[in-house]
Amino acid sequence: MYACCLATTTFSHFRTVSTTFLTPTTSPMFPPHSQTKMPILGGFRSIKLISALLDLFCFLLRKTLKKSYVPNLGKCDIKMNAQELVQRHKLLECIQCGMCTGSCPVSRKVDLNIRRYMREVAVTGKIVKYSQDVLWSCTTCSTCGLRCPKGLSPFEFLIDMRSMAVEEGQIPPTLRDALESVFKNGNPWDRIRSKRTEWAQGLNIKHISQGAEILYYVGCTASYDPRIQEVAKSLVKCLQKAGVDFGILGEEENCCGNEVYGVGEKGLFEFLVEENMKLFNKYGVKRMVTTCPHGYNTFKNRYGQTSFEVQHHSQLLASLIENGKLKLSKELNKKVIYHDPCFLGKQNGIYDEPRKVIESIPGVELLEFDRSRERSLCCEGGGGRMWVDIPGPRLAEIRVQNAVDAGAEILAVACPFCLLTLEDAVKTTGFEEKIKVMDIAELLALAL
Repeated sequence: MYACCLATTTFSHFRTVSTTFLTPTTSPMFPPHSQTKMPILGGFRSIKLISALLDLFCFLLRKTLKKSYVPNLGKCDIKMNAQELVQRHKLLECIQCGMCTGSCPVSRKVDLNIRRYMREVAVTGKIVKYSQDVLWSCTTCSTCGLRCPKGLSPFEFLIDMRSMAVEEGQIPPTLRDALESVFKNGNPWDRIRSKRTEWAQGLNIKHISQGAEILYYVGCTASYDPRIQEVAKSLVKCLQKAGVDFGILGEEENCCGNEVYGVGEKGLFEFLVEENMKLFNKYGVKRMVTTCPHGYNTFKNRYGQTSFEVQHHSQLLASLIENGKLKLSKELNKKVIYHDPCFLGKQNGIYDEPRKVIESIPGVELLEFDRSRERSLCCEGGGGRMWVDIPGPRLAEIRVQNAVDAGAEILAVACPFCLLTLEDAVKTTGFEEKIKVMDIAELLALAL
């Protein structure tokens, strides 16, 4: 009886609050500049309280009933069924608070109501097919998982939904071409392997087979994109200046597979993991550094147990500066604002190291966005979105506008995808004369 009363009271209050105050325009992640508090909920703490009350209710209900209620979930004509999705992603634990949808950055553009999709699968036992714009709009930034009071990861659920779409061949042509290129060429940019090391000509970089303390995993974008090649060259300059013993894989290097996994092509991802691990073991790799948070994330969190330590270049550079191995002598005298990449910050908690690198540069004044660190606004570069364009306002343009409004002269990043999306946004917003987008390694190289 007590459980029923608690349920009635909690759900009555919860239903009213969630539909009124947790819309995308009034969410804790995206408050209007004039509105930063939630009148009734009081923000994230109240959602946590509701979650605790619901946990208590479920405990009492299990004590009351002999058997917990589980919907009669039917199978679908695909490899994964609804029951498996419910169990894998703990969909029955979702309390429908709206924190995921309210904080989702791309919900500004499309009707990506992830909590509704999760509830539909859990309650109806059917896997609904969604529009292409909805299914492929997610950047897998993990904001939803970061904000979930139950510790769920809605974006992982969406990745599984994408996997089923991939199995059925329902995938945007541009994304299909990128995946085909990964399989054939080891990169998503449709470039041949023999050109993977052209950026390194004349830089005196040895192959890892010659023996090196650290493997510099360059990554696909830094290997082939002319703009990001400048980031790779800047990092090499810093490492050589500090006397770091490093080498590269050259033409043997493969795609890390982070975006392959994010778009749901898990078979290809497993193939890449197997091939890459063979390569790393062949050369006895013990330490690795990469300039890409996407590569850092997948090596650290998706490859399972590995025999090597992986670092993002912001971590290595901060360590070299702190230990006195990298001395900076030139002043930049610039106002710099730092953009936290989702895969570096939200997914791996690396916030301080990039800022330490920037603050170590003589003459630099470090500014901060209103939405920084775990509240950083996604640039829309992840989750395969580099190959899928979704109509609507570009979040990167909003970010650039915010940087200009803050008085920044340089928008610093620590991710190749962030650099490309934000630099493009600088051009489309007409701010080319006001602000410049640079990687932290480029800033550091200027100060050597």
